[in-house]
Amino acid sequence: MKKMNLISAALAAILTVTMTGCGLNRNAADTAEQTAAVTGEQSEGTDAGRTHTAKNQPADAQKSKADTVEAAELSHKAVPAEQNSEELFTERDLAQTADLSEAQKITVSDGQTIDITDEGVYVLSGTAENCTVRVNADKAAKIQLVLDGVRITNDGFPAIYVISADKVFITTTDSESTLTVSGKFKADGDTNTDAVIFSKDDLVLNGTGTLNITSNYGNGVTCKDDLKITGGTYHVTAALDSFEANDSISVYDGTFSIKTEKDGFHCENDAAEGTITILGGTYTISGGSDGMQACALLQIDGGTMDITAAEGLEATYVRINGGDITISASDDGINASTGTTACETAVEINGGNLNVTVGQGDTDAIDANGSIYVNGGTINITAQMSSFDYDKTAEFNGGTIIINGQEVSEIPQSMMGGMGGRMNGEAGGMQSGMKENFGGGRGGFSEDTENGTDSRMRGGRGNLNGQQKNGEMPFFGTANTL
Repeated sequence: MKKMNLISAALAAILTVTMTGCGLNRNAADTAEQTAAVTGEQSEGTDAGRTHTAKNQPADAQKSKADTVEAAELSHKAVPAEQNSEELFTERDLAQTADLSEAQKITVSDGQTIDITDEGVYVLSGTAENCTVRVNADKAAKIQLVLDGVRITNDGFPAIYVISADKVFITTTDSESTLTVSGKFKADGDTNTDAVIFSKDDLVLNGTGTLNITSNYGNGVTCKDDLKITGGTYHVTAALDSFEANDSISVYDGTFSIKTEKDGFHCENDAAEGTITILGGTYTISGGSDGMQACALLQIDGGTMDITAAEGLEATYVRINGGDITISASDDGINASTGTTACETAVEINGGNLNVTVGQGDTDAIDANGSIYVNGGTINITAQMSSFDYDKTAEFNGGTIIINGQEVSEIPQSMMGGMGGRMNGEAGGMQSGMKENFGGGRGGFSEDTENGTDSRMRGGRGNLNGQQKNGEMPFFGTANTL
């Protein structure tokens, strides 16, 4: 969500930027790519004149252009690769029942720490307080914990704590298990154990039963590596994130009922990475912040989602290939916000049925701090302020877009969701008091140097007199210059 500014403040900022010679949030990749294209024409073309020009440039100029080409290559942001089930899940990940032929049975008891150090299958049952199942096995060991109606309530430490293993499976039987941490979490040395289920290594949740997780002061599930969920029913109430991982969260199937004061699903790490992939499942999420948030890629291929949160879906790159998704947001419904430079900042919609409702105020149904690509699917937006908002480009290549009950043939910019359409012609072409006042002053200056200066405003981001304008600022006079 982008905050609105007063016209006078914005004008002052623009003048300050102009005098200091700095661009206004201009995308460096655009400039570098355009310059690189020109350089390529001069150095690679077969025309003798162009070749001659390149060869006879001063050494410093040639080096400068070489540096520019290199900068363009470095600044190019790739589109994240598609995620698929064959790459994400093993056969054992997808198996919803455990092989119990050699399983060990453990009954939990009060005040007990149950240490598991050997690879194998362990069936947990019983009821206990202040009991922790602690896995500390070889880095090559695969451990499977089968929850068979177990109930653990702790004051301030995880019910399941994975210190070391190759991978740990937590599998529910056709029963109901409950894990609760009622108080504030206590650290284990340098480890901030902040979840009811806390794992330092790969974690897989699956099964045929129900797992209830309550975390009054922290996360529901924390995985410091890759988290996979392939089946089962989960009821999670958490003060922070319900499901959190460092590297990736991949969901094949499952039923989720989530109430959180932060994010339903959250994935990121210190290296500005983190991917969430949803292939299926049923989700009911009530979040104080985001329904789902990934640092890099958030990809949804299927499933049914009902998300009520400040923001529904957020990542650097949001890709929706399918699914039935309903979002009710008090802020932005879908938000592509730059969390990493490893990929493009964009929203890509290729399929599915998407219903997005946003409330009053400075809200956007679909907001990208980069680009929006709609290639298919049905998008139904209810927005009193803004349906789409983007900083770079928008492409409508296929599918259906309905805004406030009316089907449209192109992706509007900013205010067209609601108030913008009613502001047609008001305030001398300015949408007073709303976003995108200055011809879409998202930033940067126009590439049009018709008047021999770069001082013209960059346009194409706002709606003046109900129309999208490019490089035009009527209130600056006929020359449209500062």
